[in-house]
Parts: sequence; C-alpha cells; structure tokens
Amino acid sequence: MAGDDGLPSLGRVKITDLIPSEGLPSDSYKLSVSTLSQSFAQYSAAVIQFPAGDGALLRSGLDSACLYFQQREAYPSADMIHTNDSREWCKTSGYYADPQLWQETYDYRPGLTPIEPSNAMELPPGGLPDIFGLLGKAARGILDAMSYYLNLRSSPFTEILDNVPLRSREVSSSVLSVCCHARPSFHGAQHHNLTTQDDGQLMMFHDHDHQVDKSLISVVKSDKAGLHVRDFHGRWFLVDGDLGPQEAVVYPGLALYQATAGYVNPALHRTEINNIPGNMYGRCSLVFKLMPKSMTSLSCSEMRAAGHGVEAQFQIPVPVDDFMQRSHPTDQLFNRNTFQSFSFPTAQDGSMKPLMRRRKNNTRCKPLPPSKRLRLEAQRVLKERVQDIADKKGIKLRFCNLKECENHIHALDSPCANIRMEIGWPHGVPFVHPHDLPNKAKIGFLEAYEPGWTATHDMDLSLTEPGQASQQ
Repeated sequence: MAGDDGLPSLGRVKITDLIPSEGLPSDSYKLSVSTLSQSFAQYSAAVIQFPAGDGALLRSGLDSACLYFQQREAYPSADMIHTNDSREWCKTSGYYADPQLWQETYDYRPGLTPIEPSNAMELPPGGLPDIFGLLGKAARGILDAMSYYLNLRSSPFTEILDNVPLRSREVSSSVLSVCCHARPSFHGAQHHNLTTQDDGQLMMFHDHDHQVDKSLISVVKSDKAGLHVRDFHGRWFLVDGDLGPQEAVVYPGLALYQATAGYVNPALHRTEINNIPGNMYGRCSLVFKLMPKSMTSLSCSEMRAAGHGVEAQFQIPVPVDDFMQRSHPTDQLFNRNTFQSFSFPTAQDGSMKPLMRRRKNNTRCKPLPPSKRLRLEAQRVLKERVQDIADKKGIKLRFCNLKECENHIHALDSPCANIRMEIGWPHGVPFVHPHDLPNKAKIGFLEAYEPGWTATHDMDLSLTEPGQASQQ
C-alpha cells in the first residue's frame, strides 16, 4: 500500500527496539519484529531508525565519501577497473570502478583493508571502522529478529557468521561498500535504460539494472533518493524517497533466502540515476552486507527443526563459496509463499491489537483461509505442547517428510515408531511437520494436544477438506 505521496508505506522500526533481552520478549520487541517481517513480506524492504548519535555518524560518513570520490581522477587506471567477479566476492578491498555501471566503490573489509592509508596524498573515506561496527550490529539484530519471527532458536546463524570480534589473522566476510553512482567527472560507459513509471514519469536506470545481493542482510544509507525495490506483485517502488537523517533501508539477500528454504524472499533492486548529473558529486551510499563465511554451508536444518516444510531444492546444504560463484535466476524468486502468513498469537497479546486493526482496515489484505489458519494453530501447538513433552522425557524429536511417514504410521519397526509411542502421538497421524499434514490429521493432532481446542477456537473450520469451511 502506497502513502499519500505515492511512496510505499514501508515498515519503520527503531533499531533499539530490536535488541533482545533475557526472559520474555517485550511488547515493543514483538511489535517491531512483526512490523519488520510484514514489510519484508510485502515490499522486500523496511526502514530502520538509529539513535541521533549514530545517525550523525552515518551522515558524516556520507559527507566524507562524497569528498573522497570527488578527488578521484576521471579515468581510473586499468588495475582499478573491476567487473562483478564472483570468484573474488570475499577478497574485495579498497577502491575499484565499474565503468559499465557508472559506479565507483571503496570496500572496507576488516582484516584486509589497511586502517592507515598507504598513500598520504589519497585519504580513504573517514569513520569506516565505526560505521562498519554500527551497521554490522544492526544487521545481526535484524537477522535475529527474523529468526524469532520464524520460530527458530536464538542466533541460529552464528556458525556461518564471522566471529565478533574477529580473531587473529581472520578476514571479514561481511563488507562495508562506500559507493558513488554517476559522478559527472567520472567518465564511464554511461549505458542506460529508460523506463516509464505508472505515473508517466520517465526514469533512467543502468542497463544492468536488476540486482540481487547475495548477502544475508543488507543495510543502505544514501545521501540522495534513488533506490527502487520490486515488491511481491512485481511493481517497482522508490524506497528511500522519504528517509529521515537517522533512517536507513534494510532488505534481505539471496543467502537468507537459501538458509530459510525460500521463506524470506530477497530484494530485487535497481538504482535511479536520471536526477543525479545535475549535482557535482553523484549519488553516494554506504552499503553494509552481512555475509556468511566462505568455508561454511547454507543449510535449512534450523528450518526443519522449527517445523517448517523444506522443499527438495533446499534439502541439500550448499557450500557458501559455491553459492556465491553461482548465478541465480530471479524469475523464480517471487512465485513462492513467503513467511507473510506467519503471525504471533493475538488473543492473549494485547500489544498486537493495533497491528491487527491496521490489517483489517487494509482492503488488500484478505483474511487467511481456514487451511492456513489451521496450519498456524498446528505449528503453535507443536512448539508449545509436543516440544515440552519431548524435553521433559528427554526425547529427541525426529521429523520425517510426509511421503515416508505415510509408510511409517502402521509399521512397528519404523524409524520414528518408538518416538511416537514414547511421546503418545495420536494413532493414524503422521509424525511430520504440522503444516504438511492433511486437514483431518491436523485436527486430530490439535484435539490430542490442545484440550478443548474445538470448543474454544472460532476458526470457521470444517472436518472435511480446505475450501469446504463453514461461513461465519
């Protein structure tokens, strides 16, 4: 849904509200996580707000970046001309240029980029170590928030992230890129595409305008508007047109898409350059990319452990280095169901009521069909009831996929038969993820583990099949 000025109503959250604490989550944390997740689901992007002091640091970094690129020569030397070489994804450092994209970049990578400049006549942009730490902490907080929303355990991606702080001789996989688009004094190839917006306005973009970051989380702060992101319906939106001085855009990347079995779609983005040549600096940006370590693998084991269905294409772990060097077609990324369907229980949580009222007033948001609401309820009961029973009895739950479990229901020597007997699993119900079960099995599952469920939940459910639910 776009605002009165035509800009999308991106979810806005304070980064301080996303800092987790011991014990039960606060109302502000749950509301911020839900706002962030819903914005990701609808627009593949959101806005985070930093405290005043951190916002001043970002603005200072952008000012320093503009001065740095302005001092660069118009024709960079041949050794500084780089294209997007995926083989060097974790080795970039210092200045390089891509004339085809009319873009210059200075990559700050701790452990590889020298802190002290080697050339006294050419000072790098200032404040990069502090900005790297600020945006890195924010990106990790956002990643943890997504983990909470997907019902994953705390910090499930720790094994694939860099150490904090880095150990001796370690090189950071994450990178802070200081970018400059369309600097008038930089003579690039300047090949562009002209695109007509819905309002008839003519926009100019690069020939290679559709880009997807291979990061887990990306955080972008620019000195001028121009970042466009495609939403779930295929429409392009300007996402940084109304940012405040303490705000930045955040969006998920391909690595998070892979690690969450496709539940979190990556942002497809492009940069507008038609309104830039009128100024002397171009468009400067600070782009932090939270990246997985090269020697690890992207696995969906955490998603399976949390009860999410994992499709065949995500079943096998993918080495990170192979993932980064592989091309990824984007035409299939927006044809899946995302984690937009998941939500927190609202009946017992008063803090979520304002969010639910906004959803009801939005004519584009249709109520969830009974089958999806049944899936949510089954997933909640799995976490709250079955896991508790297993923990108390010291049982390690093993989940099969639906096909193999259909053969295990009546077999006494099946891999999960003993677990079913120990935990008291309902007879005839496959021991699988609840959202993979047929509706009849889900209802039997809920009746067994949620006493009085059918009497206390008004969900318009039928005991037959989806699509035959009774009307309210």
